[in-house]
Amino acid sequence: MHDQAAPPVMIIDDEPHLRITAGQTLELAGYAPEPHASAEAALEHLAPDFPGVVVSDIRMPGMDGMTLLREVRSRDPDLPVILITGHGDISTAVEAMRDGAWDFLEKPFAGERLVEVVRRGVEKRRLSLENRRLKAELEAQQNAPGPRMVGRTETMQRLASMVQRISQVETDVLLFGETGAGKDLVARAIHERSRRGGRPFVAINCGAVPESIIESELFGHEKGAFTGAVERRIGKFEHAEGGTVFLDEIESMPLALQVKLLRVLQERCVERLGSNVPVPLDIRVIAATKVDLKVAAEAGRFREDLYYRLNVVTLPIPALRERREDIPLLFQHFAVVAANRSELECPPLDAAGISALLAHDWPGNVRELRNLAERYVLLGATCDYRLDALLEGVESDTGDMALPQQVELFEKSLISQALARHRGRISEICEQLGLPRKTLYDKLKKYGLKAEDYRQSAEP
Repeated sequence: MHDQAAPPVMIIDDEPHLRITAGQTLELAGYAPEPHASAEAALEHLAPDFPGVVVSDIRMPGMDGMTLLREVRSRDPDLPVILITGHGDISTAVEAMRDGAWDFLEKPFAGERLVEVVRRGVEKRRLSLENRRLKAELEAQQNAPGPRMVGRTETMQRLASMVQRISQVETDVLLFGETGAGKDLVARAIHERSRRGGRPFVAINCGAVPESIIESELFGHEKGAFTGAVERRIGKFEHAEGGTVFLDEIESMPLALQVKLLRVLQERCVERLGSNVPVPLDIRVIAATKVDLKVAAEAGRFREDLYYRLNVVTLPIPALRERREDIPLLFQHFAVVAANRSELECPPLDAAGISALLAHDWPGNVRELRNLAERYVLLGATCDYRLDALLEGVESDTGDMALPQQVELFEKSLISQALARHRGRISEICEQLGLPRKTLYDKLKKYGLKAEDYRQSAEP
């Protein structure tokens, strides 16, 4: 097994002195050299997801370096291969780069040149393997029931637990949260995890449908019920039979329609416009609002009886600023989704980026964060955009926090990111953060972080 703190480098050359010299140079630079006298021998030891790079001479007896390059790329096209060419052999170097070599070294080469090329190759390999792992996780999440609720804070763990519990019982639900906090995702998660998961999930934004047609949209109408009703229309409630109706921005529903909604919730049946025949319904209703409906009811802007009917189970959705420690993790999740969809590499999240994410107040909540992540992936691939530049000039919401609190939040976030990136492997985390093992363990204890929690392939 490789030393987790020292990335391995395969050195393939039939000349012993070159293997020894290059190996000593790389070992002094912090790498773990793996010398092989032939390409055939090296291939026998090349495991899938090899975490380092390959350095090989081109001219060797048996399998030469060019053949080795093609074989390695057939196994793993993301594995960097660095080829060593003879002095002045430019045509071979050009051919090697065209065939996919990461870089080449021309004999004789300085030790500093070898270390620099290997360093860049190892970093490229690390990013490739990380993106590969994240994409595999993403595919696993997409096959899991319901949308993934990303977050490690106590607030999000509590919300995930409540979603799981509510999904197993038959009751209507009221979701309360700011714009962009993820009310639609929570509604869909409840639906997908319930016995209704295989039936329709019908969403309607009460604030986006004109008042003149919202009754017909919800309840349907019979032919001739009003001018222009040339045929029967099945409403959203009937269409959702056996499934879930999600009423977003329910505070925008006209007062007159609220009376009819109350009757539907109480009697579990609907009458189409122009009909007196009730149609039985087997549905669950999830409503969502960004305002306090009790206050709205007291002010006469929302029916009090409907409020109490909806208020059987109310689930508050936290604003992003209330779970600030989750922001880098969420950002990384959205960035991987965007990179996977666009077939681009996911740019790494550095310390400056994490600091910028934590400092922003996120008035648009999760929706704003997702949009930023997508913009970062798309623009970062061509313009080298930085998060601190994308968020420049935006007011910070950490200004009210004492400096020690801000420092601790930043430090905890960096450690959490390292835990996630390296799957809880302590040696790699110490290497990345430049911390002694005891110091890291002390900080893990201080922040209530456990390495084993990050070694699980599936997260809640």
